[in-house]
Amino acid sequence: MFEGILIGLQTALSLQNIIMVIGGCLIGTFIGMLPGLGPMSIIAIMIPIAISLGDPSAALILLAGVYYGAIFGGSTSSILLNAPGVAGTVASSFDGYPMAMQGKAGKALTIAAIASFAGGTIGAILLMIFAPMLSSVALLFHSAEYFGLMVVGLSAIAAFAGNGQVAKALMMTVLGLMMATVGLGSLFNMPRFTGGIMELQSGFGFVTLAMAMFALPEAIFLVLKPKNLGDSGGEIKDLRISRAEARAIAPVIGRQSVQGFFIGVLPGAGATIASFLGYAVERNIAPKHEQAEFGKGSIKGLAAPETANNAACTGSFVPLLTLGIPGSGTTAILLGALIALNVTPGPRLMIDEPQIFWAVIMSMFIGNLVLLVLNLPLIPYIAKVLAIPRNYLIPFILFFTLMGAYIGQNNATELLLLVGFGVCGIALKFANFPLPPLLIGFILGGMLEDNFARSMQLYGGISFIWERPMTLGLLIIAVTLVLLPSFRAMRTRAKGN
Repeated sequence: MFEGILIGLQTALSLQNIIMVIGGCLIGTFIGMLPGLGPMSIIAIMIPIAISLGDPSAALILLAGVYYGAIFGGSTSSILLNAPGVAGTVASSFDGYPMAMQGKAGKALTIAAIASFAGGTIGAILLMIFAPMLSSVALLFHSAEYFGLMVVGLSAIAAFAGNGQVAKALMMTVLGLMMATVGLGSLFNMPRFTGGIMELQSGFGFVTLAMAMFALPEAIFLVLKPKNLGDSGGEIKDLRISRAEARAIAPVIGRQSVQGFFIGVLPGAGATIASFLGYAVERNIAPKHEQAEFGKGSIKGLAAPETANNAACTGSFVPLLTLGIPGSGTTAILLGALIALNVTPGPRLMIDEPQIFWAVIMSMFIGNLVLLVLNLPLIPYIAKVLAIPRNYLIPFILFFTLMGAYIGQNNATELLLLVGFGVCGIALKFANFPLPPLLIGFILGGMLEDNFARSMQLYGGISFIWERPMTLGLLIIAVTLVLLPSFRAMRTRAKGN
């Protein structure tokens, strides 16, 4: 193993591969800031360039750099514009955008950069230590366990049900699950709830829904309530975090680096579930006075998903490299690139091609350092997006909202859906309904349905819930997470009496 690590380090530190790491991180970060162009799209665009290099190590290092660079950059549009173009950065907008509106955009971006660096670096260390062992653990998860994991992911709605909004959060989650059923069913391949509209057979696009629920209402609210754009008058302040704030987020970063990595190891879980779970867990274990800050600009609420999604990205390389199983659409594209380069990922990759396996892992340390060094000095300039005059900023948000929706599906119908959902999103926001649970339900709904239906077929009913202990354990955890806020509220009322 140590010999392989030395070979990998030597390969990763070659001039060509260092250029690939820096280039991949830069491309991923800056293109990832544009809503609608997530890591999957960017990597797909970069594959011909990667294959033309001819060197599998350099190609995979370039694509890996683009991957975690895009996740790193995707948080910028979430924080500054409330326009998450990637599912893994949706949770970053819950507290990142309120911080930006309070004139703390620089501080929010600094916390995001540090949390992303820590999550990615700790994830790379865990990958180096546990990759061979975790590959066998990942194989223990079948459809029943993935169903349980999706239910645990849905328990993140508990984070939005602490202030008397339990019923509203549940309603929005159910609405999101219902919207996820539109389109072709994966098991029967029949169109459902499309109303005979051909364009809806592929379902609603995530980017379209995310833009309609977050970015479009925000642009309208800036018009209706012009004083909402912070109280700083365009001045960017609080670029640095204090020692007290650093001490507050350090345990969060530590916990979510580990939790996010192990969630990322599971094929099909990935950065999205890791970020939602990270946010929900940190809110539920926070003291009561800090719980009230979540969703209003909590530094812990921003650090948790940023750490978890970057650690999960690193963890997703475990099933890809050790089993040849793509855990997400992004790693499926990476798998295709590896096969095109005549490299067969799997249990023997570490033995037959140690220079590729360990070079990719070593490049993650370099890449995360590059991202931190490149982005920290740029934060004051990136944050000045909010200093743009409002009459320019609002068209800017609307332009990227429309562009992101169109690029996501290459379909003009998405623009009509965007406007329709946007109107609904504005109405729901006026009625004080929490919008994140709707998006959580929509993102996880398809995977939840697929794994539940598959488990029902395999076991001839719902007996898999008690026949598979791991599934039962996951469902108990989910119920606990949902009921915990209500239990705490009841206990507080009892003490008050």
